[in-house]
Amino acid sequence: MSGKLKATRAVFLNFPFDVRYRNLYLALIAGTTALGMKPRCVLEIETTTDRLNRLLKLISSCQYSIHDLSRVQLDAAAPRCPRFNMPFELGLTLARTGKLDPNHHWIVLEERPYRIQKSLSDLNGYDPYIHNGTVTGLLQVLKNAFHNPVVSVADMKTVYTLLQLSAKGLKSENDWPDLYGAEAFRQLALMANKISGELRSLVNLDGL
Repeated sequence: MSGKLKATRAVFLNFPFDVRYRNLYLALIAGTTALGMKPRCVLEIETTTDRLNRLLKLISSCQYSIHDLSRVQLDAAAPRCPRFNMPFELGLTLARTGKLDPNHHWIVLEERPYRIQKSLSDLNGYDPYIHNGTVTGLLQVLKNAFHNPVVSVADMKTVYTLLQLSAKGLKSENDWPDLYGAEAFRQLALMANKISGELRSLVNLDGL
């Protein structure tokens, strides 16, 4: 990393909560944090009757949002069906930010090129960012989308690698069944921020 990052801004992360996505989940947290953003997610919201309103408030509180619509296949568990949470949260974002908050910046991610033209044709005219299902691909997408000259893909990869190691320890210490919980997300975001700060300190840079 070189130079000074701008003040932290919140980014809403919308992605599938499954085992296959775990490394990309960590890469989203690591990459956005390294770029000077504060990751937020629906995992922070309790399952209550007021959940939808709280979700809308959370999205509205963020300057950016990232929506990964790559999970379009049927899941393995019965009854087998696709997951609609990701496009639903994108729809909420577009409805809320279109006229009420035109300064909100959102991007759509996909694993495969051209597939979204079929899975969500209403978005035709908006180009998704393709990550090819890899950590490096996702970090490159974040770099391209947010145009931060201070942070390189190599910087983000370093934060990701260290966060991945920390995640294993946190999961074991807390006896979490997986990393898709409110406390897990909070601790991972805090750890990514700590790692990013220490990385900048190593090269004599100011923190966020």
